[in-house]
Amino acid sequence: MNKLIIIATSMLILLQSMNIHFNDLAEMDELVEHYKFHSEEYGDSFLVFLSKHYGDQKVAHNQKHQEEQKEHEKLPFQHQTQCAQPLVFVMDHNSFMESRSEIPVVKKGDFHYQISYSHIWGDNPFQPPKHA
Repeated sequence: MNKLIIIATSMLILLQSMNIHFNDLAEMDELVEHYKFHSEEYGDSFLVFLSKHYGDQKVAHNQKHQEEQKEHEKLPFQHQTQCAQPLVFVMDHNSFMESRSEIPVVKKGDFHYQISYSHIWGDNPFQPPKHA
């Protein structure tokens, strides 16, 4: 069952990456019927048929045969999609290696310790440092 789900998901991703929808697969019978019409009526081969409906001759064929417009709209792969992915690459005049850190480096002065409480220990050798 897992393999079936994996195969179905991978096929879905493959078909969507090629911009093929499931309704396009369902409309394949319309493509076959319209091809049979063209081969009987005009004597077109399959490559000429594809060129007339999806290739270089599409505009001329649509202008010449306006009566077939409803059949042409039923053919698969007729949907229009636009993918706008603007890619922006900005290169600064400074080299990346020459750029400096944005974080300021602050040197602190010498640490000075002041006792804020009374001398508990007295003058023992284990006193906290008074100057660092």
